[in-house]
Amino acid sequence: MAAAPAARCRSMLFSLSGLFAVCKPKGPTSAAVLNLLKERLLAEAGVQTNGNKRNQVLKIGHGGTLDSAATGVLVVGIGKGTKMLGTMLAGSKKYTAIGMLGKATDTLDATGKVTEEKPYDQVTKRDLENVLQKFTGDIMQVPPLYSALKKDGERLSTLMKRGEAVEAKPARPVRVYSLSLQQFQPPLFTLDVECGGGFYVRSLVNDIGKELCTCATVQELTRTKQGPFTLEEHALHEDKWTIDEIARSLEHCTALLPGEPSRKKLKTEHPGETAVICEDK
Repeated sequence: MAAAPAARCRSMLFSLSGLFAVCKPKGPTSAAVLNLLKERLLAEAGVQTNGNKRNQVLKIGHGGTLDSAATGVLVVGIGKGTKMLGTMLAGSKKYTAIGMLGKATDTLDATGKVTEEKPYDQVTKRDLENVLQKFTGDIMQVPPLYSALKKDGERLSTLMKRGEAVEAKPARPVRVYSLSLQQFQPPLFTLDVECGGGFYVRSLVNDIGKELCTCATVQELTRTKQGPFTLEEHALHEDKWTIDEIARSLEHCTALLPGEPSRKKLKTEHPGETAVICEDK
């Protein structure tokens, strides 16, 4: 009796194709979240890979790395949807960040070791609002040393954790569409940021601290939107990581991507392809 539902699940899983979003929890890497999602879907479909990567391996990827300590929207491509992930990397993203004045860390967030402490009592709300104007529009930004950017094929963060000497990447052009102060309760402040691809909120908060003649680090970071996908409307929480829920989400999210191939054309994927993971650079 169970064979028919299992066969239906397998058929349905490997016919899924398109883009949807999940809510990344705090702690695991984006790649680990993707692997967990993949494992749950394969287990629900009763697929036993047995270490054979060529045996019905699900084609799945994500459209931009979120820091381990960050939460929020992680866009996922499944089937032929993985070919659409490049647009997610280049597209706009929105974040809510809580920064802390007076402390700097080696990772530029709360997970790192404190490298500097400075007084911040002199900083006013108006000072902070005025500084934000300098970081709006087309600006130059130095990426963090602890990042997914690579040197000789390895992530800078991996090299740093091994204790190897790593030089900072040169400043590069990034775009900030909007930047606003939502709350100021020293030493904490909350920012809403809308930016383009390749932008690091950790670097922004670090640079804001320097402009204010103190230092600052990110305490909490949430991606609230990526492209047309929002945290409130589209991101599936872990209890929704099922074949049926993802199928429904794909149906719903197709309308968000008018320039992409139609759903009928997309849903022609077959098993036998390996996973693809795209990283936000």
